[in-house]
Amino acid sequence: MKLGYHRDVELPLEEAESRVRAALQEQGFGVLTEIDVRATLKKKLDVDFRPYKILGACHPPSALKALSTVPEIGLMLPCNVTVSLNDDGTVRVAAVDAEAMLGVVERQELAEVAAEVNRSLQKAIDSI
Repeated sequence: MKLGYHRDVELPLEEAESRVRAALQEQGFGVLTEIDVRATLKKKLDVDFRPYKILGACHPPSALKALSTVPEIGLMLPCNVTVSLNDDGTVRVAAVDAEAMLGVVERQELAEVAAEVNRSLQKAIDSI
């Protein structure tokens, strides 16, 4: 099962995250939410986990199209983008496959929006 699109980069974690945020912005996305998985797991479970952030990215024109077509699609928004440290010291940047996620609804209008979102997310990830 393909969950998303990813790329491993040889950058410091903070620089990779900064570049991801800038690349998303260049593609018209804003980051609405941020989850620091490492900090959360440490606080809630006292578990040490590798650095891992989930950024909830939103492309407002696409979100509006999707929500106007199927109001309940908000349950599947925003688009998650992750930035995490690999065991070898590289950083993995990844974005959800919007076509796979929204494909469960089986509406052509959403398929077009999802394809558009995927193209933009892949451009952002490829530019890191």
